Amino acid sequence: MLPKNFLRRCLLLLLGEQPAHGYDLMQRLRAFEYDSSDPGALYRALRTLQDDGLVHPTRERSDSGPARRRYELTRAGWSELDRQSGSLAATTAVFRTFLSRYEEFVALRDTRRHAPDDAFGNACRPG
Repeated sequence: MLPKNFLRRCLLLLLGEQPAHGYDLMQRLRAFEYDSSDPGALYRALRTLQDDGLVHPTRERSDSGPARRRYELTRAGWSELDRQSGSLAATTAVFRTFLSRYEEFVALRDTRRHAPDDAFGNACRPG
């Protein structure tokens, strides 16, 4: 399960890497295990980013059909990408701490389970 608003963060990053059309973004989101079964969610997110002043769409002619929207980050979008990346880095540090402590806990629990029984049939507890 992805964190809340992760799609928004991914779109900011992908558009920071290079401006893109919605279909291109849908393809590139696969790297983040994005569920592409609801393309409307992508376009709603892009619309929200646009309404928030973080992306700017331009119309681009297409040889094979109607003009397409091409999205790119605004100055505010770049600032938001930096802010969101810092927030994710801080969250990642907290997750690493949690997982490290959990791994220690599991190892200790497994050690206790495999401790030899004392003379009364009770499992010996380390230290």
